[in-house]
Amino acid sequence: MSQATDARYQPQALEQKWQTAWEQAEVFTARRDPAKPKYYVLEMFPYPSGRIHMGHVRNYTMGDVVARYKAAQGFSVLHPMGWDAFGMPAENAAMEQGGHPKDWTYGNIEVMRDQMKPLGLSIDWSREFATCDPEYYGQQQAMFIDMLAEGLVYRKNAVVNWDPVDMTVLANEQVIDGKGWRSGAEVERRELTQWFFKISDYSAELLEAIDGLADWPEKVRLMQRNWIGQSRGLQFAFSTVDAPEGFDRIEVYTTRPDTLMGASFVGISPDHPLAKYLERHSAEVAAFVADCRKIGTTEEALEKAEKKGFDTGIRVRHPFDDAWELPVYIANFILMDYGTGAIFGCPAHDQRDLDFANKYGLPHPDVFVGLEDDTPVEATAFVPPKTEKVRYIRGFAGEEVQTGADAVEAAIAFCESRGVGHGVTQYRLRDWGLSRQRYWGCPIPVVHCDACGVVPERKENLPVRLPDDVSFDQPGNPLDRHPTWRDCACPSCGAPARRETDTMDTFVDSSWYYARFTSPRAATPTNAEDAEYWMNVDQYIGGIEHAILHLLYSRFFARAMVKTRHLPESAKEPFDALFTQGMVTHEIYTTTDAKGRAVYHLPEDVEDGKLKATGEPVRVIPSAKMSKSKKNVVDPVNIISAFGADTARWFMLSDSPPERDVEWTSAGAEATYKHLNRVWTLCDKVAAMEIGQPSDADTVLLRAMHRAIDAVTKAVENFAFNKAIAELYAFTNTLSKSQASGTAQVAAMKTLAQLMAPMVPHLAEDIWARLGGTGLVAQAAWPKADPAMLVADSVTLPIQINGKRRSEITIAPDTPKEEVEKLALADDAVVKALAGNPPRKLIVVPGRIVNVVV
Repeated sequence: MSQATDARYQPQALEQKWQTAWEQAEVFTARRDPAKPKYYVLEMFPYPSGRIHMGHVRNYTMGDVVARYKAAQGFSVLHPMGWDAFGMPAENAAMEQGGHPKDWTYGNIEVMRDQMKPLGLSIDWSREFATCDPEYYGQQQAMFIDMLAEGLVYRKNAVVNWDPVDMTVLANEQVIDGKGWRSGAEVERRELTQWFFKISDYSAELLEAIDGLADWPEKVRLMQRNWIGQSRGLQFAFSTVDAPEGFDRIEVYTTRPDTLMGASFVGISPDHPLAKYLERHSAEVAAFVADCRKIGTTEEALEKAEKKGFDTGIRVRHPFDDAWELPVYIANFILMDYGTGAIFGCPAHDQRDLDFANKYGLPHPDVFVGLEDDTPVEATAFVPPKTEKVRYIRGFAGEEVQTGADAVEAAIAFCESRGVGHGVTQYRLRDWGLSRQRYWGCPIPVVHCDACGVVPERKENLPVRLPDDVSFDQPGNPLDRHPTWRDCACPSCGAPARRETDTMDTFVDSSWYYARFTSPRAATPTNAEDAEYWMNVDQYIGGIEHAILHLLYSRFFARAMVKTRHLPESAKEPFDALFTQGMVTHEIYTTTDAKGRAVYHLPEDVEDGKLKATGEPVRVIPSAKMSKSKKNVVDPVNIISAFGADTARWFMLSDSPPERDVEWTSAGAEATYKHLNRVWTLCDKVAAMEIGQPSDADTVLLRAMHRAIDAVTKAVENFAFNKAIAELYAFTNTLSKSQASGTAQVAAMKTLAQLMAPMVPHLAEDIWARLGGTGLVAQAAWPKADPAMLVADSVTLPIQINGKRRSEITIAPDTPKEEVEKLALADDAVVKALAGNPPRKLIVVPGRIVNVVV
């Protein structure tokens, strides 16, 4: 029997001790072992902002529980960590604070790594990399060249969101309320030559494959489906009247061909070829188009903008009636990127078209009406769901009742039979524009040669490194004004040439990092044997905010890597299972300054509803997502210093289901610390016990132990970490009250340590060692429940009399119903309640309850 220790529970000391032991034993070094099944668990890697927060703690602790549990089950586990390190924040810091983005980024990585390591995560740090490492982005450049050769990358003129202050292209997601996310400047449309990935070629495949992602949250799958946006419609052309030469047709794609008989006008994008022709020949058109380009290219920006049009004077003929002519407008709400860049307006059944028609005095004939309301359309367009039946009063087949979906197919068939266009399946997903006019990103590895055109760099010259000697004393891309970097020799003919100065969208960096982790030091993007063994990611964990673009781009990139022979065919879908965790929230504390403005305060500056420094009362706002601007953030480093990493880990897992938000409270942290201290003390008590003689209490305790093994195993398998912890609380209570022998209690306590190890690995390791466990608990096999011990030898049934619990009886599980009735009627409480009378009702629910009605 092990001896008890007189030391107090001092988590900081024991946590450092065991982290050192794990590191020395290389416990978490991932090894490719064909004799073992593999398991790859990955959390979305962080941006090195300089501080970790409780959201990081929750995210990485969840992944750590899975990694440790799978290792205990005999899997060869890959659990890596890296840094999503390129991007504008580093450039912004360089502009605002001086210095260099590289120094800022690597400095933050050092700080964050030092903050994360005390959490005791089972990470293979030997695989660590940052996406700004030349060794990483050099391999990304090699893949770009391979993808270019396979036709997966191309270059074209495109209309983009342009920030005139930061002088860079912005993704739609970086345009907020029509303004640049960093500068706050009004975003403009600008046509630039850009590089694109041909993700749209995979629209159908990416959409169809969503059905196979059974272990992804349904809400994420739905978001991906909607983003890809499959639609069935009609593509046809209006013939023009009095149009410039070469513009005798205007192609239109519509998802509602059933409303063609309600057409009122044709609208074209300011970037439509016809609009561009008119712009070159009319100052009035040029002024209108210039005004249109002040609006961003996002759907949100177009939706919020005032709808404006310019009547070109050109008309088109309706495809079913040459005498029916429609005016052609240049409209500021139409994008060239969607469909053909031209639409027909049906004001009666599209609110945007109706607003436009009312503004310019255009008609809005009804096509259909509701079955119960045939009021003509005036102020509000009638837009029923496609599944709803309506009466078509201007339909292709005469007046009839149809759903919109049926009418669309009927309209397509009608038009095809008359030679008016053809049915087409289109997708909302557009090609991925990857060019960014900024410095701190992966250089695009091509050069521009006057003789050869655009030429990819030779692979032996990779990486194309970013120059260090750049300045940020003026807006724009420093690479454009670097004195020597952009000048180079053409890889094809050797003549003087110019490097591409655009860098890649940072989404590219995070779209393949999971594959690089399988062989992070390989001289090629991946190593075939390592990729074959480790891919796919078995469990991916991250925030719902990445549900669309990051995951969609990663799915595309995996397919591109298969095509370029950097991943096996089986890795087309890189993430087998996805879990999106909830946020960590906290109360917000404010006071008011002399000007009546809200002043926010950190939680550590508040005590008992008052500021510690001044005693001034604070106003408490209910919990919200932790935010630096609201100062409702809790520093994990402070929590670890005060209570230890195990307390932070346990609390993050215990308070709510992992998919829901969790509120961080100081009271909750203190309660967690007290419980872990109690477990420590219980271990002391068990370690000091004599062996003793086996008794019935041993059987009771061991049955409870096997039930705990079974319940915790199922909970962890199902990502129900809070339920696992609830079971551990219950088992701890049982063990603390047990009268079993020392032998049984030591066995139970060691099992408790094994079950707690994924959640609180340091405390578990210490308990394991103090009770004489062999080796490290981090390397011990996961305990298995004995099925025989899960079968209860007795069951306790509550007795309810007239709806209130009054007593209970303990019986064998297989006791016949008639015997249960007899035992219940003989119970003292029941006898007293009946007072010699027979019961009005006696209901036995086997294994659950006995109900007596007197």
